[in-house]
Amino acid sequence: MGPEWVAILALVALFVIGTVLPINMGALAYVAAWLVGMYALDLSEKEILAGVSGDLILTLIGVTYLFAIAKNNGTVDLIVQSAVRAVGGRVALIPWVMFAVTALLTAIGAASPAACAIIGPIALGFAARYKINPLMMGMFVVHGAQGGGFSPISIYGTITNSVMEDANLPSSEMTVFLSSLVVNLVMATILFVLFGGRKLISRRADDLDSGGSLSEELHHGGATVTARGTGASAPTGTLARGVRRDQMLTLVAFVGVAVVALVFDKNIGFVAITAAVILAMLSPSEHKDAVKQVAWPTVLLVAGVSTYAAILTESGAPTFVGNWAAGLGAAVIGALVLCYVGGVVSAFASSTALLPVIIPIAVPLIANGGISAGLFVAALAVASTIVDVSPFSTNGALMLANRPDTITEPVYYQQILTYSVVVVVVGPLLVWAALVLPGW
Repeated sequence: MGPEWVAILALVALFVIGTVLPINMGALAYVAAWLVGMYALDLSEKEILAGVSGDLILTLIGVTYLFAIAKNNGTVDLIVQSAVRAVGGRVALIPWVMFAVTALLTAIGAASPAACAIIGPIALGFAARYKINPLMMGMFVVHGAQGGGFSPISIYGTITNSVMEDANLPSSEMTVFLSSLVVNLVMATILFVLFGGRKLISRRADDLDSGGSLSEELHHGGATVTARGTGASAPTGTLARGVRRDQMLTLVAFVGVAVVALVFDKNIGFVAITAAVILAMLSPSEHKDAVKQVAWPTVLLVAGVSTYAAILTESGAPTFVGNWAAGLGAAVIGALVLCYVGGVVSAFASSTALLPVIIPIAVPLIANGGISAGLFVAALAVASTIVDVSPFSTNGALMLANRPDTITEPVYYQQILTYSVVVVVVGPLLVWAALVLPGW
């Protein structure tokens, strides 16, 4: 058996074990990289570890550290509060506000599950109070997270763009980002039409709550919102009326990070962690525990899978699979197969872990099949992430866990499962037809 087959079989085992058992796939990937590298490729341990991207790891740490500070000092709550007040009592706009806020959070660096964990309970609380279909509301949050998830400074975007650069593919940051945003907007629009959104247009609420306040609404459905001052905590469920100094500084930091990284082309990891450190120095007692909120499981996940992705490439597996897909009769058919591979695997496993693996596999098709690199990578990225509505994925599971009391768990689970099956079956085909075919 050749090393490419050993690497492929180890990859399959990696995903199966990571799906069946509650073990971080990054840890599993390190084990697989060590065993395959040592015994199938005859690599030294230093050569195995050389595949880790320090730039990518720093970016993950920097952006999630900055986001943790923004969450702790109430800046995230401020963004949500301001967006919700902006609907002016129009119930039909609430799902779109949830979509937009979640998209904004992931676009500025929040991990997709983190954004869904923050906004999901709030959104489903609104669904219960204003009789909005909970499936629609929950999926709006997930699609919002995925819609903003490929911005150039987001976690997904950083991973995708780094992998493209490592594979010597032309930069297509905005193509990938806008493709994901548009596809998820289309999915949200379909949900809105099919699940009662048009009926909401005639509904209005007096200041969003006929008998309470926005603070009570944010607390409804199990959501707990805490706003912190400098050295003190406000009562649970309350938000400051104005923008405090620390929140304004955090908002300025977000804008500054985006400007310095994009306009001046500086490393987003260094810029984000510098901004986080400055904010932490200004309020050291308040943010002393923020570093504990860095997405360390995600860091382990990406570090381990990136290491195994390098081993996979070294074994020749991407070229082997790419040539096999190209040999199906047409490169465009091979592209469709890879879109389905990404969608099916990601519905049961981590999208973050899958992206560094599946994009290099597409390189032979891009090189030999005359397919647009930007559009093909965008198709793979979108097909591998729109399926995160699955109840077996982190985002879908979060929506299931925060179901409103107005619907029983078996019914809600069945609705989410049915919707996710439809997305897995139809989604990759539609994404392929919209993105790959036009660039072929």
